[in-house]
Amino acid sequence: MYKNSRGRPGVVLAAAAVAQFVFALDMSVVNVALPAIRTALGFAPLDLSWVVHVYALTFGGLLLLGGRACDLYGHRRLFVGGLAVFGLCSLAGGLAQEPWQLVAARAGQGLGAAAAAPAALGMLTTTFSEGPRRVRALGVWSAVNAAGGALGVLAGGLLTEYAGWRWVMLVNLPIVAAALALVPAGVTAAAQPGGRARPDVLGAVLATGGVGLLVFGVVRTDARGWGSPATLATLAAAAALLAAFTFTESRASSPLLRLGLLRSRWVAGANVLVFLAAAGQFTAFYFVSLYMQQVLGMSAAATGAAFLPFSVSLVTGTVIATRVTTARSPRAALVPGALLAAAGLGWLALISPGGSFLTDVLGPCVVSGVGVGLVLAPVAAAATTGVASREAGMASGLFNSSRQLGGCVGLAALATVAALRTGTATGPAALNDGYALGLAVTAGLFVLAAAVAIVVLPRHRPAPPGPQPAAPAQNRLEGTPS
Repeated sequence: MYKNSRGRPGVVLAAAAVAQFVFALDMSVVNVALPAIRTALGFAPLDLSWVVHVYALTFGGLLLLGGRACDLYGHRRLFVGGLAVFGLCSLAGGLAQEPWQLVAARAGQGLGAAAAAPAALGMLTTTFSEGPRRVRALGVWSAVNAAGGALGVLAGGLLTEYAGWRWVMLVNLPIVAAALALVPAGVTAAAQPGGRARPDVLGAVLATGGVGLLVFGVVRTDARGWGSPATLATLAAAAALLAAFTFTESRASSPLLRLGLLRSRWVAGANVLVFLAAAGQFTAFYFVSLYMQQVLGMSAAATGAAFLPFSVSLVTGTVIATRVTTARSPRAALVPGALLAAAGLGWLALISPGGSFLTDVLGPCVVSGVGVGLVLAPVAAAATTGVASREAGMASGLFNSSRQLGGCVGLAALATVAALRTGTATGPAALNDGYALGLAVTAGLFVLAAAVAIVVLPRHRPAPPGPQPAAPAQNRLEGTPS
């Protein structure tokens, strides 16, 4: 039984939102700067991708561990520690003089984000009781997350062109400082009476190794191919470790991931759905960015600016979804949102070599942006529906891990699909054909996401749990052991 401690919900929401913004920003801001980074630090062509891949490897591989650590050691403690590590490694990356220094800094950023990201979502689910107030809080969190990912492309282009590549790392510092400054203003922690559960060390090793090998195997398909012996061996090893993890968790007294959590249709359905949505969203960002630069010939700064309408549409979609979900089940926004995103991406798949931003990109981006926004807020609410406060970090780590893996696996798989269509040709027409095929598949992923929402998610959300005897009428920060 956890002992509650009063916190300020508005401050908790602001801190979690600012932190999520910088994590989402960092996912995309570096991509535009890669050519400049290669020139400045002398990266070998095959090594440059590790600037992106090592972040995905550490972030995705450690999210489950980070989520469970939040439940054992406190959301606030992991939030502050993770943000501090993320900020220090951002500084180290901005000052890097050698390729290995930047790669090491990116690995450290992933480590920090893997601790702080589930802590941020866990703070929201324990601060805002289940129901309309939590839905509104998660709507803000989702809108900021979406805006950070989209604005990262804009920031990357502008910073690289006008300030230098180092600022794609250094820009994180004031944002991290703002999030940390909010913690003493109202993010509190509560003590857990009695003994503390022992960490599931074996489960942590198996989960981190399995997910890490899965991410490693997938991200290296750009160089080795899906059918290569190295890729197949890596993926087989990942499957073996994850199978061992499942077996271990079914018998652990304090598991890293309680398998019974997945018997909830809300939790299971939301994690499958966010995996598909992340695969579609991140991949669409990638293909549209390449289309504008390599087919339409737009500069990095112009490409970044072109994502502004998409960002506005995303935020608009999350605002609409929040209003719908406060009165109805998350499914009421998820199904039409996924179908609208599929329609917009299907429209985007009609891109042509002789097109333009106004005729081929703007309209589809607005439609798909609203659709993706309609999905992002409800899916976070669905993933935490019915989850006890003592397992908020566990559920948050699982949700963030599903999203991260979806983006990583989806991008690697669909980049391969596009490359197979393009072949060895490098002209705009061939590249356009590959990007168009990739975008058509992303539309199919959102259709599948809509099907998951219809089939798996319950029609009605359960009634919020009744108030606890010792709880005040207003929201408070629940169950955050420190």
